Amino acid sequence: MVTHDGFDFPDDLYYTSDQIWVKKEGDNVRIGFTTFGMDLAGKIKFVRLRPAGKDIEAGRSIGTLESGKWTGPVKAPVSGTITEVNDALKDNPGILNEDPYGKGWVAVLKPSNLDGELGSLQGANGLDAWIKKEFAEKRPS
Repeated sequence: MVTHDGFDFPDDLYYTSDQIWVKKEGDNVRIGFTTFGMDLAGKIKFVRLRPAGKDIEAGRSIGTLESGKWTGPVKAPVSGTITEVNDALKDNPGILNEDPYGKGWVAVLKPSNLDGELGSLQGANGLDAWIKKEFAEKRPS
């Protein structure tokens, strides 16, 4: 686990510059937002996700989040098929803020090119330097 300014980044996950984490689970990946990403977004008030069964390309939206200070897409970190979405977020979107690495996961995808796309994500190797760069860009002093 790497902690920076009170924000945790588990070192068994992969990350995108959109502050989305990716966890390999057998042939699938589970995705969600980092604690830092949730802090940047603010308290999440609304979540809309595409249904399971939809094919999605990396970088394309699988849904939308709304907070008091931000509305934006949930971008797929890898290409594949949505196999499951976290329906609990519809009734309680605040779970994203409260437990982003646990109950606040967003979706499960069956990747179509995981080995090819993992290289574009940040893994444990060099994680500390990546986090410092992200903080410098997204939360300048």
